Amino acid sequence: MGATFWLGRVAGIRVGVHWSVLVIFTLIAFGLAEGRLPRAHPGGALWAYWLTGLVTAAVFLLSLLAHEISHVLVARRNGVGGDEITLWLLGGVARLRSEAPTPAAELRIAGVGPLVSLVLGGVFALFTWWAHVQHGPVLVVEALAWLAGINILLAVFNALPAAPLDGGRLLRALVWWRTGSRLRATEVAGGAGRVLGWIMVAVGLYEVLAGGFSGGLWLVLIGWFMVAMATLEGSQARLRELLRSVPVRQAMTPDPVTAAVGTTVEEFLGSPPWRYRHSAFPVTDDAGSPVGLVTVRRAGQVPVEDRGSTSLEAVMVPLAEIPTAGPDDPLDQLLPTLDASPARRALVLAEGRVVGIVTSADVSRVVTWLSSTRPPGAGLRTVP
Repeated sequence: MGATFWLGRVAGIRVGVHWSVLVIFTLIAFGLAEGRLPRAHPGGALWAYWLTGLVTAAVFLLSLLAHEISHVLVARRNGVGGDEITLWLLGGVARLRSEAPTPAAELRIAGVGPLVSLVLGGVFALFTWWAHVQHGPVLVVEALAWLAGINILLAVFNALPAAPLDGGRLLRALVWWRTGSRLRATEVAGGAGRVLGWIMVAVGLYEVLAGGFSGGLWLVLIGWFMVAMATLEGSQARLRELLRSVPVRQAMTPDPVTAAVGTTVEEFLGSPPWRYRHSAFPVTDDAGSPVGLVTVRRAGQVPVEDRGSTSLEAVMVPLAEIPTAGPDDPLDQLLPTLDASPARRALVLAEGRVVGIVTSADVSRVVTWLSSTRPPGAGLRTVP
């Protein structure tokens, strides 16, 4: 889920917002301003209902952000890199650079999200009680009560033992600990996610037919999303298992052609060393160390009249935003960051030098080869 625009960084974590957030923000604000608030406290001013609804919707999105940030912070403490969060229609997605190394780490990373939502629900409940005792504005009390309830509901729902919910991660950690198989644990959690998802779809369709169109439609949407994500997680787990013993060197293109950081865009696009060879090239400094990656597409976006005075440093993707790996690292560990990389490429480094480059197409070729050479019905195996 790519971000439509970026808000900035919180605790070093890049926070983005998908355009679909506007849908949930509008629905919440509208539901409060035109529904719950007027019904609970009729006779108020329309602007007061809408102001309260808009502020409440914004605070709810901040609650979702706190939920996702907690996952990334705990992941970092457990050796799992994470630096990006995207809020979207059905919540938020935290991008982690790798999988949890142990079942215990998985348990901590997954469990903190519902715990944060539960704590937030309790805090908002205390604020509701305090505001009521102090005879605060009735709309503020109603908004705080709604925030308390929605955060507690979010915590309970996320704790359900089904992928891709946090509870599915908790189930995965338990099965992983009991069986010792990460793949088996993912299959169990994914199966539970698909069952719960189809149940929600069925209940949602029933509600739609019974006249509850809005609530039923949301259940169908969330249920379908759960089925799709649980299925995707299962496929990704099988793919990682297939590639677990394959070193990066067997997928990479060795000794890629590089470009000096001071090269102009005009030279890059027109000179024989790079012309027609590939669509992306590592960029190196004067000492030969990698500093980024430049794509022909990004270079081509520079206006023709500016290409002679624009260096590759101005258009390259910095090294910090490019996945990297060693030639002997397991290929499966590169998959999460490779899929999330805007360049869809990773640089292979050894002793501070670029020794290879890996693309999604390279990984696909390895997968095709392994799948084609495995006898029908045989278990997973990898090349030595």
